This record gives sequence, structure tokens and C-alpha cells, in this order.
Amino acid sequence: MVRPVSLRSVVPVVYSLALAVAVLGPLVFSPGYLLLRDAVSTPRSFPTDSALGITDAAARAVPQDALLAVVTVVVDGGVAVTVLLVAALWAAGWGAARLVATLLPGRTSGLPAQLVAATVAVWNPYVAERLLQGHWSLLVGYAALPWVVCATVAVRGGQRGGWWALAAWLAAAGLTPTGAVLAAITALALLAAPGGTTWRWPRIAGGTALSVVASMPWLVATAVSGGGSDADPAGVAAFAARAEPLLGTLGSLAGLGGIWNADAVPGSRATPWALVGTVALLIVVACGLPALWRRREPVTVTLAVLAVVAVLAPALAATAVGLRAGEWSMLHVPGAGLLRDTQKWVALALPLYVLSAGAGIGGLRARFGGRDAVWATAAVLVVLVATPDLVWGVGGRVRPVQYPAGWRQVAGIVTADDGDVAVLPAGMFRRFEYSGRAAVLDPAPRMLRADVLQTGQLVVAGGAVAGEGRRAADVETLLLAGADPGELAARGVGWVLVEHGTPGELGESQRTLDGLERVHGDAELSLYRVPGASRQPADRDAAVAAHVLWALLLGGGAAGGLAVRLRGQARAAREQT
Repeated sequence: MVRPVSLRSVVPVVYSLALAVAVLGPLVFSPGYLLLRDAVSTPRSFPTDSALGITDAAARAVPQDALLAVVTVVVDGGVAVTVLLVAALWAAGWGAARLVATLLPGRTSGLPAQLVAATVAVWNPYVAERLLQGHWSLLVGYAALPWVVCATVAVRGGQRGGWWALAAWLAAAGLTPTGAVLAAITALALLAAPGGTTWRWPRIAGGTALSVVASMPWLVATAVSGGGSDADPAGVAAFAARAEPLLGTLGSLAGLGGIWNADAVPGSRATPWALVGTVALLIVVACGLPALWRRREPVTVTLAVLAVVAVLAPALAATAVGLRAGEWSMLHVPGAGLLRDTQKWVALALPLYVLSAGAGIGGLRARFGGRDAVWATAAVLVVLVATPDLVWGVGGRVRPVQYPAGWRQVAGIVTADDGDVAVLPAGMFRRFEYSGRAAVLDPAPRMLRADVLQTGQLVVAGGAVAGEGRRAADVETLLLAGADPGELAARGVGWVLVEHGTPGELGESQRTLDGLERVHGDAELSLYRVPGASRQPADRDAAVAAHVLWALLLGGGAAGGLAVRLRGQARAAREQT
């Protein structure tokens, strides 16, 4: 006789999906494209050198851009990014529920505890602020962390499928360099913790090997191109964690807030409600700490250490001493630029936060009596109210846009073999009428099949942070000086795209444009062809191989884990008949 599937196991899955849709409703139910600060989705993306991370700029969006270049061959890019973002928040909540079911004993890991953990994972300031900053792919790495913990627990216990699951979730987190590092730190810390039924050093070696493969796209791109080897020290102060009202930097970070950009926060975090919401969230989390402390299991202790470091380290990095240390590292430590947005590392606290929030339901019942469902309902409401404006696209600010028709026409004209694209006005960020009030990354690099030159310079409050795109900066200087078109052609520039209606420096560029052939012009865009451009193709073999290896890790891990699970279910079914 086959045991029927319990619907209780499905509830956290459905609930987590409902939370994700509640947060991302404008994207889910309205057609269009996400264009908000660092988030740029386009109808189609292309496998340019930039998408592979092998230009002189830092490889910040690999393998994300390469994945979209493949996926958008068959799926509209707006749909693809929305699906990935919904899947990320869904996985975050579902993974938090699974983490509670995996690590908490008996009744304390029941459905009420799982739903509270799922709520904390999806509904918090970190998710809100990263959405507003446009870091949708970072949220994929964030969402993978509870699953990475579950996979490492399976590896520590010698369970079948543990390594397969770990491989898949490390690769999923590796959609961005930061996600890969977050997942690697979590996995290696847990694999190195004492205990378990497997040998410690072999599992550390295995976890290290998988982490390296998951990071291969950006590691190889950085090695091949040299991008990101020198970072502007000014970025340390510009991207340091920020104190929110009445909290201070440490309090903001403890409440999973404190992003560097004061404009990328929900309205409630810019008012004294930031204090109320933070206290409310931390009370829900703190309710389970005594129960976890009494158990003192190696995995739980390790998660606690990670959480403490994840909160304290960014706070210390924002002090005068921390800023000086960060500036030194930008100059002397290769790849240190990856670390400068310190608040993003607070994601490492997520596994402990959701585990403790779930454990708190059993602790409240044991101390005060009552039913778990009642305490869980109260805890869920407290978490939702703590960040009230996360609902429906963070108060409607995360919403799709529609590109003017001219973008599609220009995308159809520009070819990949006739040189790179230079853009005007100067700068990487734009303010279009159709994109809203926030500055957005120029969509041209992801819209066109040729490489679009980008300096990497970021304009932030208090000044600018220099980028790594030396060739792009050289071309930009020539354009602003009104140089002869032949100088652009000699540098491999075959096209100049002028984006109208957005602020930015134009200098004497009209002199250059007057010597070029205009092949498209409308109210939004003008495209010029540069004659005689010669472009030296980059060596892509190593970068492509790294991306293929990452894809194999993701697909192989997922397929292997699924196969092990199906075999286990089939065996259990035979034993019950």
C-alpha cells in the first residue's frame, strides 16, 4: 500500500510562491521589462564579449548575462528575468521552510515554524533594498543559501544525493560572483565544522572543488581580461553600509537593512518606522535563540558565527579604521573591488535568522502555552508589518517598462562584426521619461548584438567612482573632444549611438557626428555608422569553456539530485506495497 502524500508538505511551497507573487505582482501581472537602477532586462540579449566578462571592465554580471543570451533565443527577456526573480524569492521561502524541517527536531519543525521561517526569508529589508537597487541576480544567490545549508547537512550525514544537491545550489548561487562567494563561504564553513558521519577533510576538499567550478565564469573572465584588478579606493566610502533612522549602522545591518544607496530603500526605512520594524523583526528572530543555544549543535553554532560576522564586519568596515583598511585593500589586493558593497554580505545571516524564527514558535509555546498556529500567525503578521511597503513591487516602484520602438529598430541594424558601439551622452546611467525617476543602467549593452563600450564609472552621492574600462574611457574622451571619425575607427568603434532625452555630457561630439553616416534617427535614438572600423576579436575559448562547465555543474547537480530522489521514492513505494 502506497502512503498518500501529505498536503502539509505542500503548504510551505504554495505559501512561499504566494509571498513571492505578492512582492513582485507588478512584474508578474503586467507585460514589459525590468529597468531599475542596476537591473536591465531587454527583449533579447546576445553573447557579446561583455556578456562573457572578457572586456577590460570587471566581470560583475557573469554568467548571468551569458545565461540570458542563451535563454532569450527562445523566451522574451522580460519574461525570463521575471521568472528568475519570482523563482528566487520562491526558493528563498521554500528553502527556509526546508531548513527548519531539516535542522529542528520533532514538533518544533512543524508547519507553523516553517511558515514563519519562509516569511522572514522573503519579507525583509534586504530583499526590498536589493530589489530597489536592481540586484535581482544577487537575490538568486541569497535564495540559494538555505538550500546550501540543507545540502551540506546531507553531505555531513552521508546521505545520498547530498553532493548532487550541493553542486546544483552552489552553481545556482554562482549566477553572480557575489552569490558564488556567499554560497561558498556558507558551504565550506559547515563542511569544516566538527561532527557528522563523513570525514571532514574529504568533504572540505569536495566543497572547495565545487565552489571553484561554480565560480569559474568570473574567475576565468577576470584572469583573461584583467578586469577588476584595480579598484578605485573612493568606492569604499561610497558603498559602505549606511545607518537608517534611529538605528545606527550596526542596528540597520542587524535588521537586514543599511544598503549604501539611500534612494534604494522602501519608504518605511527612511522614517522612524525603520526602528520599529527592525525591533519587530529581531524579536521574532530572538525568540528561538535560547532553544538553539541549548542544543549547541555544530551546524547551528556555525550558522550563528556566520550571522555575527555578517553583521559586525560590515559595521566595522563603515568606521574610520575600516574605511582606511578598505581603501588599502582596493590598491593592493587583486579582486578586492568585489567586497566594497559591504551590506550585501549580510545575506550570510539569513540561515540563522530563519532557523531561529522557526524555533521561536516552539519556544513560545513551551514558555507561555497556547497553540503553535496562534503564535505563528502572530509572528507572520509582525514580520509583514515590519516592512509594510514591500508588498506589490515595494510600493509599486519595482514595475515593468516598455521600450520605445526605436530600440528594436536599432537592435536590428547593429551587427556584431562591424565594430563596437560608443554611446552618448557620456556615462553609464540614464534617466529616460519611460523609466521613471531613478537613474538606470544604459540598456544598450544588453540590447545590441555588438559590444557597447562602458567605462564602469559610477556616479554616487558625494562624487564619482572610477571604473576599469580604460578603452571605453579613451573613446569617450575622443567623442567629447569632437575627434576625427578615423580615430574612433582605429580603436575598433564601428557605431555611435546617441540616446536623446537623458541628461549627460555631450561636449564637442557633434563635430564627430557630422562626419558620420546616420543610419537611424527618431525622437529617442540616433545611430551613426563609423566607416573603416577594424575590430580584433577577443579569444573567447577559455571564457566559453568556463561557462559551459558552470552550466554542466548546475544541470548535472540538479539531474543527479532528482535521480537520487526518484530512486529513493520508488524504493520506499516498493517497501510499502
